[in-house]
Amino acid sequence: MGLRPAHTCRGVGKVCWTRFSKKKPRKSFVKALPHNAVQIFNMGDASKKYEAELQVIAEKPIQIRDNAIEAARQGANKYLEKQLPANYYFKVIIFPHNVIRENKMIVGAGADRLQKGMRQSFGRPSDRAARVGANQKIFIFRFMKKDFKVVKDAVRRATSKLSGAYYTKVVDLI
Repeated sequence: MGLRPAHTCRGVGKVCWTRFSKKKPRKSFVKALPHNAVQIFNMGDASKKYEAELQVIAEKPIQIRDNAIEAARQGANKYLEKQLPANYYFKVIIFPHNVIRENKMIVGAGADRLQKGMRQSFGRPSDRAARVGANQKIFIFRFMKKDFKVVKDAVRRATSKLSGAYYTKVVDLI
């Protein structure tokens, strides 16, 4: 079975399910953590002094799955590497702590005899997500002012892969 659509898990009205302990696994509510798709959070050259910073900020509270964050990160980073090689710094601020559960349903002939329906419907860990609040930073891009249009296009590519509404804020670093 494939990945469920994002609209099934993007609301933040539900209670977080995140407690996982490496030291005392018996105390964990979450027994097994799903793999985190986002492995790289800092890209580009962090040591340089840049002139400006562009922040991508969420307008409303939303839950973003880790594979969507990774797709946005890859899309923006590949474009920036091609256009501005080693002349930018890109940081992913959010981290997917929340574990998403999924109650698997069987489809096909005779499925009603095999499955329990909504009885014992707690679900098993299937994915991870980051819970983002209103006006919370998601990405930070640092760059030279002459490269503003390129970075703006990279932001457009990144936010098109995320559900929800976002706005940008430019901060001078000089």
